[in-house]
Amino acid sequence: MSANLHNSMKVGIVHFMAYPETMGGEGPVAETVKKIVQDDFFSGIEITSVHDQQERELVKAMLQSGGMTVGFGAQPILLRNKGNLNSFDEAERRRAIDLVKGAIDQAYELQASKLGFLSGARPIDRQDEALQLLTDSIKELCEYARVKGDLVLSLETFDDETDKRCLIGSNALAVEVAKEVRKTDPSFGLMLDLSHLPMQRETSADALTVARDYINHAHIGNCYIQNPADPAYGDQHPRFGYPGSEVAVPELAEYLRVLLEIGYIGEGVKNMVAFEVKPVGSELSDIIIAQSKRTLVDAWSLLHAKKGASILI
Repeated sequence: MSANLHNSMKVGIVHFMAYPETMGGEGPVAETVKKIVQDDFFSGIEITSVHDQQERELVKAMLQSGGMTVGFGAQPILLRNKGNLNSFDEAERRRAIDLVKGAIDQAYELQASKLGFLSGARPIDRQDEALQLLTDSIKELCEYARVKGDLVLSLETFDDETDKRCLIGSNALAVEVAKEVRKTDPSFGLMLDLSHLPMQRETSADALTVARDYINHAHIGNCYIQNPADPAYGDQHPRFGYPGSEVAVPELAEYLRVLLEIGYIGEGVKNMVAFEVKPVGSELSDIIIAQSKRTLVDAWSLLHAKKGASILI
């Protein structure tokens, strides 16, 4: 295990979460993308819709000249428009599919290599039917993406009862969907987010072990689930170590340890590990990003020290 974390992973960041004023496709997109591209700590970035054509062209040019690995997030598009890929209402399901197809088009325009999305709401009953509808939707989306090129699709697993209350949900359930989709698209995979694990009632070992053969993207972040009155409550991705929250240096180190164990990261392995962090209240985006980088460095150092100690023993 190298002391330099960049030898074992590509580090990325979810741009629209770090700068939430851009999440709707407007605001200072190019200005804030430039900050990330100029920071050589990052080799990857995840962006979402950029409504203005001129702004979009500027973003595309910066990402290309900066040599960034680009991911596209369809999650904000689905959430903002209440898109449900497993809706029992066929018209609603078709609308959600069209939303993601539009995101796929945008991802290709911005030369992204991967697209992330999420399942719809978890129904009170008829879960098996909902899972089949989700699987059918994903297969159609994969087919649409394949016709256009080699964009990889990744289903992000969310909470099923705290905030987003998605069908997926449990990482074991996600694996069942992925098994079916991979029969038609072997590139399809799952996106696991450290910040969602406490809300999924799963440890890093639980989640990453069950999904080890299907994970194709990893997020690192934090969540707060103690008091619903707190502005950071739920799926808000507060900074690491936010008071009363679930993830700080030790928890991040454990997540990285399991990623190493399953072979997702490691010496010479360049899979993406991306921050998903968001300012709370009056916190400043640039400060939160810097704090996140320090936390990752500290977590990697802790893990490296533990690995070295175990070898000596």
